[in-house]
Amino acid sequence: MNPVTEQARHTAFQETLMSARRTMLLSEILKIAGDSFRAGKTRFALTALGMVIGTASVILVVTIGLTGRQYVLGLLQKIGTNQVEVEYAGGGATAAERARYTDYLTREDEKAVAQQVPGVMYSSPVLEMHNRVSFPGGMQKDTTVLGVDPQYQFIRNLVVINGRFFDRTDDVMHVKCAVVTALFARERYGSSDAAIGRSFQILGIPFTIIGVFQQSVSDFGMSEIADETILVPYSVARYFTGTERVNQIYFSMQSMDEVTDASREIVRVISLRHRKNSIYKTQTLTDLLVTANKIAIALTAMLVMVAAVTLAVGGVGIMNIMLANVRSRIREIGIRKALGATYREIKLQFLTEAVLISLTGGVVGSIVGLALPLSIRFFTDYDFPISWLSVIIAMSAATLVGVVFGTVPATRAAQMDPVEALKYE
Repeated sequence: MNPVTEQARHTAFQETLMSARRTMLLSEILKIAGDSFRAGKTRFALTALGMVIGTASVILVVTIGLTGRQYVLGLLQKIGTNQVEVEYAGGGATAAERARYTDYLTREDEKAVAQQVPGVMYSSPVLEMHNRVSFPGGMQKDTTVLGVDPQYQFIRNLVVINGRFFDRTDDVMHVKCAVVTALFARERYGSSDAAIGRSFQILGIPFTIIGVFQQSVSDFGMSEIADETILVPYSVARYFTGTERVNQIYFSMQSMDEVTDASREIVRVISLRHRKNSIYKTQTLTDLLVTANKIAIALTAMLVMVAAVTLAVGGVGIMNIMLANVRSRIREIGIRKALGATYREIKLQFLTEAVLISLTGGVVGSIVGLALPLSIRFFTDYDFPISWLSVIIAMSAATLVGVVFGTVPATRAAQMDPVEALKYE
């Protein structure tokens, strides 16, 4: 036998004897675990690979979930989460009174709210009409016409793709101008560009198209704007109805956080200006935003649980490898126990090895899981959301997997009879 090899074996055996004669320190346990890993690098790497995949999956799933949540909430915010809509909901103590007496909103209500409720940025009445619109060539079509304030553009986040939106001067001067939807322009005039400057008539009064608009994002059917809606200045639309009443009044607050309190205050201010039995109610997108947020969180949690299955699979791999590791080191275990190593020390040694495998895989998996979103943020302008909490959760889960799935092999090693172990070949 090679003297060098024999000397190395003798040295290793002496170190084992010295270690077993006293209570093992954590540093000694870590050193033994490191020696075991170096002796089987390939086995260690393949075992840790399962934890790498599992940990990276958890982080990436959370990142994808946060990205989807950010996208959905962004869409809802574009619809107008700062928006408060108020409308008349009826009044009177009996059905006859409700049919006889009406107490609709007026433009003065809008002005009162703007003056008394803090945080109001924009406001606009909405006077909805369904009129027969006449086009050149004798064609007529029933179309929704909305009389609104110039600030309606900002409340509804409307995007003018051609021409312009009517302004305060148009409203004050009662200019008979109109802004139409992109679909209306395409179907009636062939394109958005061709619609600018064209005219149509509402009840015999000519209107000139000065702009073509579209909504910045789909409103999921929650808007009064239809596919072929025409917007005209409120000051002009009111002459078609012959009344000061309006269907709804929209307010846009400075912050989404102000919406709930502002809704109550708006109802209070308006109610004081009308009859006691009149009922006014507000609608906001705050509840929809909260619901969407809860759904996104629930879906993310479900996806994380699915990804956690990968961690469990990696844990099974760790348990199998550690069981094989225990079988290959039975004689070593017997020597340690014969020289005084306790049940607790043997168990702690193998449990530490299992946790180190799992934790190493967790660290590498966390690096891999963060690499993709960080790369996207670095090389593109897209702000990919990163949850550092997901990293902590993934690392904690990896440690827990090592403890849970390393307990069985560690317990089996600690329960070995030293006499039987020393006889093992």
